[in-house]
Amino acid sequence: MQRKWFQYWFNSPYYHILYQQRNDAEAEFFIDRLTEFLHPDTDSKMLDIACGKGRHSIYLNKKGFDVTGIDLSEQSIKYARQFENSKLHFLVHDMRKLFYINYYNVALNLFTSFGYFDTEKEHVNALKTFRKCLKADGVLVIDYFNTGKIIRNLNSCEVKSLDGITFNITKNVVEGKIIKKINFDDKGKIYNFEERVQAFSFADFERMMTKAGMTIHKSFGNYELEDFDECTSDRLILICKKA
Repeated sequence: MQRKWFQYWFNSPYYHILYQQRNDAEAEFFIDRLTEFLHPDTDSKMLDIACGKGRHSIYLNKKGFDVTGIDLSEQSIKYARQFENSKLHFLVHDMRKLFYINYYNVALNLFTSFGYFDTEKEHVNALKTFRKCLKADGVLVIDYFNTGKIIRNLNSCEVKSLDGITFNITKNVVEGKIIKKINFDDKGKIYNFEERVQAFSFADFERMMTKAGMTIHKSFGNYELEDFDECTSDRLILICKKA
């Protein structure tokens, strides 16, 4: 089976160079707001789906929760495992495949770690696996970009110089996907990567959640948990439960 763009790119050291400015303070602020809103019990079990290097998982664990982080990137999980303890574990796992069933109180899919697959059916199947891992009264949190605002403000060309590498980035919307092409050379070798993320709207998520047996209970538009506005919000944050 041919490997997909995300299997190459997220496992590449260049992915972490390009996104090294990701802000731990912002992630921690969001987790603080989220836990204040959800008010989970201290013995809650949490699943961080597509956890990357584990920044959200590690902070949730510092707050006392039992957290499992899963990600397809072997390199990210290898890095995250140095932080493991009796209540923090990391595993290489594909979000489309079943994990523990009826086990977690909260499942989180943060920082636009969704929308990577080719078909809606694959996305609905992933949402079904998220649903199955939750206890009956469990909560799913999805943090996506606000597609409408992203498309309206699309910066089609960008150049970033980081760690001696000049990344040339182009962005386009093609057939309902936001496609980012990333080209650069390092030590005389030319590299070409891309990111392809579905331009899902709030209505798309409502439809997919229904198909997956879930309902959206609340939507927020930023990490301060202000109400979602399709025109002005930076994020689309969904609080979902089993139907």
